[in-house]
Amino acid sequence: MEPVVGVFKSRADAERSSEALRAEIAKSKIHLLTPETTKAELASVPAEEAEQPGMGKAMGAVVGGAMGLAGGLEVAELLATLVPGVGAIVAIGLSSSAILAALGAFGGGAIGGALENSIFTELPEEELFVYKDALKKGRSVLIVTPDSGNEANFVREKLKAAGAESIDQARQDWWLGMRNVEKEKYEVGGGDFDEDEPEFRAGFEASHHPENEGKTYEQADPKLATQYPEIHDSPAFRLGYQRGRSKQLEAKKTVN
Repeated sequence: MEPVVGVFKSRADAERSSEALRAEIAKSKIHLLTPETTKAELASVPAEEAEQPGMGKAMGAVVGGAMGLAGGLEVAELLATLVPGVGAIVAIGLSSSAILAALGAFGGGAIGGALENSIFTELPEEELFVYKDALKKGRSVLIVTPDSGNEANFVREKLKAAGAESIDQARQDWWLGMRNVEKEKYEVGGGDFDEDEPEFRAGFEASHHPENEGKTYEQADPKLATQYPEIHDSPAFRLGYQRGRSKQLEAKKTVN
């Protein structure tokens, strides 16, 4: 069963929603990713030589056993890591380390298997960049792994009532934040963006897929041919992919 995801503007809102869900959903199914870290959480992340505590690059460092959150919510595990391009991330939940590993592997070619043998096997890898973008914007991501369709519907209703943005909404917001610039650049070359947008956007998003990130279009094309068999070789898709990759390279330069 595919996880249900809600994106919250603050950690406090996400924690309140998590606590409310626990009345009906087992806590082992509820996972929280948040960039809102406390000094204690950051200080507990092991540092590499010559680095200050909290600035290390260690993955999945355990910083607490059972810890209290907003409203007295107890959790079984609290993890912290630095996700490239985002910064310090706290993950709460028994299996949250798998998500941290997947996000941390972005651009390093190590994502393969990061979500295997975990409860997140049904999580679409092509959505991971949306999680990363949400965290980069300071939002918190609540992930629930339901056992049934009815439970999934229940969770969706609860998250919506709590003011959470769905992963589809977050993905659309991510695109709208770049659309005008991409439209302008596309039309300078004489293209009809309104007509070609679906293929261009598909290519842009494809460049953010974990298996493609960091690769040129030519390097990724064999995989793209299986992911997007009908459009991978269209001019709009190819240009979208190249633009998406260019944006990633610009972001990495800014971080470094």
